[in-house]
Amino acid sequence: MSFSHSDGWHDVIVMTPQRFEEGLEAVLAVRDQRTVLLNLSRMDPDQAQRTADFVSGGVHALDGHQQRVGENVLLFAPASIRLDWLSRADQSPDPDTGHP
Repeated sequence: MSFSHSDGWHDVIVMTPQRFEEGLEAVLAVRDQRTVLLNLSRMDPDQAQRTADFVSGGVHALDGHQQRVGENVLLFAPASIRLDWLSRADQSPDPDTGHP
């Protein structure tokens, strides 16, 4: 079952797990071509790190992408999704393309 839309939009799932076992849902969502915003703030630090490591490994095995968004928030995306990040440091033009 594909969750991508034909108009170029893509589903994003926000997950706030409370148990390590819920991390598998994030990996399965990425496998199903969905982007996951994983908020680990409701977990104790050891469980949050363990869950982040597990999901990171699973998404890496799927050739997906990951990006830390905040202290306890991570973004995971399938390989078919391009992640672009803009920050003050990133807004200077690229010398090869002339674009930020």
